[in-house]
Amino acid sequence: MNTMALRFSVIISTYNQPEWLHKVLCGYEHQTYPHFEILVADDGSGPETKAVVEAHQSRGKNRIRHVWHEDNGFQKTAILNKATVAAAFEYLLFTDGDCIPRADFLATHAHFAKPGYFLSGGYCKLPMQLSKAITEEDIAAQRCFSPSWLKERGLKNRSALRKLRAKGWKAALLDWATPTNASFNGCNTSVWKADVMAVNGADERMQYGGEDRELGERLFNYGIQSRQIRHRAVLAHLDHARGYATQESIDRNEAIRKETRKNRTVRTAYGIEPAR
Repeated sequence: MNTMALRFSVIISTYNQPEWLHKVLCGYEHQTYPHFEILVADDGSGPETKAVVEAHQSRGKNRIRHVWHEDNGFQKTAILNKATVAAAFEYLLFTDGDCIPRADFLATHAHFAKPGYFLSGGYCKLPMQLSKAITEEDIAAQRCFSPSWLKERGLKNRSALRKLRAKGWKAALLDWATPTNASFNGCNTSVWKADVMAVNGADERMQYGGEDRELGERLFNYGIQSRQIRHRAVLAHLDHARGYATQESIDRNEAIRKETRKNRTVRTAYGIEPAR
């Protein structure tokens, strides 16, 4: 297929992390691939996040829409479904508002996009001190993706440095050899909108803990395959607290996932279109 004709709707989930969202949106201002829109899927953030979105809209470098609902606890799946419906283009990329994309990020996803597949990318987790230190200028110059620059500033994560050093055939070989499954992960997965609609989007019963994986499992049940590009489509993952993570929600989500796998569920009754 002609990947240069592929149009992306980049869906960025966020909740009250305006400083991180600003850095992420800066990352999308420096993509080598031009054919995309951005939807900020906002799970009820306050006015600071709205101000960041409006500031980037006024810069005019990308088409950005703000999809928001009122804060009612962790309802990420619901806002992602709203953004999915609102997406104008045929190919979706799901990511988070704490993940800065490297300049070749969308070009890489476009290169490997293929009907019948979703793509599973990777990320390089940064410590808090380094996350805060990255500036808009560092993103524009792509210094925040330089292994030597990051190492000089304290990054010791070998896995992250290996991803950033990998290029060309070496990155392809690492993707082939990695024991990590090519699962649907909410910070770096691209997929055809038609396939997400066919399985009725995310299950809105689910809160934090494997909610993205469950969507991927229903895509597998639908017949979609996955491809690993975790060493080729790279994000810088900024650090943050996870106060919304509870054992109760993780256990409840795991029970739903077991049901999905056992019954080979394709279409959730708790998604974009409610059960009738």
